[in-house]
Amino acid sequence: MPTPIDVVLPCLDEAAALPGVLAGLPPGYRAIVVDNGSRDGSPQVAAAHGARVVHEPRRGYGAAVHTGLLAAETELVCVLDADGSFDPAELPVLVEPVAAGRAELSVGRRRPVSARVWPWHARAGTAVVAALLRHRGVPLRDLSPIRVARRQALLDLGVTDRAFGYPLELMIRAAAAGWRIVESDVRYAPRAAGTRSKVSGSVRGTLRATRDFVGVLRTVDGSRAADDRSRTMDGSR
Repeated sequence: MPTPIDVVLPCLDEAAALPGVLAGLPPGYRAIVVDNGSRDGSPQVAAAHGARVVHEPRRGYGAAVHTGLLAAETELVCVLDADGSFDPAELPVLVEPVAAGRAELSVGRRRPVSARVWPWHARAGTAVVAALLRHRGVPLRDLSPIRVARRQALLDLGVTDRAFGYPLELMIRAAAAGWRIVESDVRYAPRAAGTRSKVSGSVRGTLRATRDFVGVLRTVDGSRAADDRSRTMDGSR
C-alpha cells in the first residue's frame, strides 16, 4: 500500500475537467479540491468523484492553495491545477526527488503539446518572470502551477501573497531559505472543454497576473532593503 500523498487542487469553475483529473490520480494520491467560489457545481462534482472538498471564500489562487495546505494531512503535498491541462500520472516523477531527499521543492516545466496550448502573451510573461527568478538565483525556466514539497516546510516559508503572485513569492522564499529546487519536464495539454483559464486565457488575465508578480517583487525587494538598513544601523551602534 503506497504512502498517501495529498494533492491540493485550487478550483474555480472546473466542473467539466474534474472527473478526468480526479480519475487520473495515481493510487495513494488523495484529492483536496479547494473551491474558490465556483458557480458551475464544481464542489458537488468533486465530491461525487471521491475528492475531499474544502471552501475558500476569499478569491485568489494563493488563498486557495494556502487553504489546501492547511487542510492537507500528509507529509508530502502536491499542488496541481484542476483544469485538465496536466496529467496527474506524472506526479510521481515530481514526488521522487523530494521523497528521496535530493530536493526540497520539485516543480514541472511545461512542455506544450502544441503551439496553441500556451498563448504567446502567457508564454512571454512567464519567460520574463523566469528570467527575473534566475537573476535572483532561482534555477527555473518556468513558473509552473504543478509542484511538490513537504507540507510543513511550505507553511513555514510564510508566503503571504494570496493572489496570482503566490508561486513567485514561494520560489523567492524557497531560494532564500537555501532550498534545493529541481525542475522536470511535464506535458502541458489543452484545458478540458468547458473551462477557461483565469490567467493565460486572455491578455487581461495575463496582465493581472503580471501585476501581482510585480507587487511580490516590490514587496520582497522592499523587505530586503529594510533588512539591509537595519543591519547597517545595528553595525554602526
